[in-house]
Amino acid sequence: MQKMIMTGNEAIARGAYEGGVTVGTAYPGTPSTEILENLSIYPGLNCNWSANEKVALEVAIGASMEGARAIAVMKHVGVNVAADPLLTLSYTGVGGGLVLVSADDPGMHSSQNEQDNRHYARFAKIPLLEPADSQEAKDYVVTALELSERFNTPVMLRTTTRISHSRSVVEPEEAVDYKPAGFQQNIAKYVMLPGFARQRHPLVEERLLELKKEAEHSPLNRIKEGTSNELGVICSGVAYQYVKEALPDASVLKLGFSYPLAENLVIDFARKVKRLLVVEELDPFLENQLKALGLQVTGKSMFTMMGELGTETIRENLLGKKSDTLSCRENIPYRPPILCPGCSHRGVFYTLKKLKLRVTGDIGCYTLGALPPLQAMDSCICMGASIGTALGMEKANKETSSQTVAVIGDSTFFHSGLTPLIDIVYSGASTTVIILDNNTTGMTGHQDHPGTGQTLQGEIIKKVNLEDVCHGIGVERVIVTDPYNLENLQEIIKTEISADEPSVIIARHPCILKSKTQNKYMEIVAEECSGCQACLKLGCPALSMKEDIAKINTDICTGCTLCQQLCKLNAIITKTI
Repeated sequence: MQKMIMTGNEAIARGAYEGGVTVGTAYPGTPSTEILENLSIYPGLNCNWSANEKVALEVAIGASMEGARAIAVMKHVGVNVAADPLLTLSYTGVGGGLVLVSADDPGMHSSQNEQDNRHYARFAKIPLLEPADSQEAKDYVVTALELSERFNTPVMLRTTTRISHSRSVVEPEEAVDYKPAGFQQNIAKYVMLPGFARQRHPLVEERLLELKKEAEHSPLNRIKEGTSNELGVICSGVAYQYVKEALPDASVLKLGFSYPLAENLVIDFARKVKRLLVVEELDPFLENQLKALGLQVTGKSMFTMMGELGTETIRENLLGKKSDTLSCRENIPYRPPILCPGCSHRGVFYTLKKLKLRVTGDIGCYTLGALPPLQAMDSCICMGASIGTALGMEKANKETSSQTVAVIGDSTFFHSGLTPLIDIVYSGASTTVIILDNNTTGMTGHQDHPGTGQTLQGEIIKKVNLEDVCHGIGVERVIVTDPYNLENLQEIIKTEISADEPSVIIARHPCILKSKTQNKYMEIVAEECSGCQACLKLGCPALSMKEDIAKINTDICTGCTLCQQLCKLNAIITKTI
């Protein structure tokens, strides 16, 4: 077949298809989102977004129990959500091959932390594969599926942002003709009562020993001989690409099968070089294991545990050579992210700031409401945490219920907002929750969710109604409002925070980027504008000042009218296209 250029995410999808996967599950999260989107294009697969990562893995487990090959995809923090089934899945093992893709985000390009998920493989005692380019990303999925079935274990495929989004050459192959074996009833294997779990744990330890033997001769671990024996480098994943470019003369042991560690291979490699160096992003995962073997190795004393590495970083830290390319980066002006022009969330945050309320926030594009000039969010911990955090404030001080609101998006609410809302009702609290319903998962590129009425593969299905869900949980005060009507929105918020029972405000308007082409825009009447800059408090990128007069960029203005509502001088008018 003809070679292609693919991103790592596209290649992983291709590998799943070639490996005979029939069920793909995920919750969207950068840098992993495009994997399932690309996998859904291939024929004969059942792919759909799950409500959250825990559910995604559980669906994949069910498919595996039915004898099908399955893949569950998520970003690194998603594995935290899926950790409960993952750790027990290590005990039960699999039916059909099951691969868990963890896409880590060193540098926190789009994440709230930069945890190193290699630890999860060690924690769960399952094999870990780390590709270094798109070809390996594809091939490793196929290998992972085979390992999964051969060793009766889930396999973690760990990527990072650079692997996920960089492009390189891939040689596609035909898909294997995999026939699911069907469900094989085995209560002692799949029903993890304590008595059965005790029987399974020794099997996990035995399997880990067998996996160590497998890693010793795996072709995924390979040595590139250097021109001298002065320096030997051990690395995995994208770090291999940096090492290969920065240290072309060094001997390199590239670990593609990076857990469990091929200890004998590592020791033999170390004997052949005078100096041993580990290059890895984030934690000293490999370094600590090498030191435990008694090896003299340099690693994190030379390289940071934070952010990404790079070719220049290695050259500078190891060779003392500073690259001129760094100065180019330093001269690039900082460009902070901002809510889109016409974003329906903007009016909500403007109003919350105006009312001087505490706002517990959540994960989504609306988290940008924390940035100037809105600055209307006081916390953001993880998916769904806004509601529980607001409840905790109220439990600590009852008076805060009239000063605090929780803000959460529609997709995030379905992900993990239902259970804390249940806790509010169960606690007899009076917390106010605002669901920012833009009918999509906006932050990761407009993926569908249970409330959109459509699946990933385009099937029209019944919508899960937010109002019905909230009423069903026990919230009697559920109000739907248009977030573009600032006066009405303000009165609703003031009323609901003063109520002595739980309330949910659904601020509903489709994401402006998914809406139909706007047929209007706003325009400044220069002679009426005093330059008071009241409209600039919205933080809309379409608004600016020029010669002490407000100016609207009509090329990006969506005609949302928020600035017009703030102008007391009637200096902003609506124009139709």
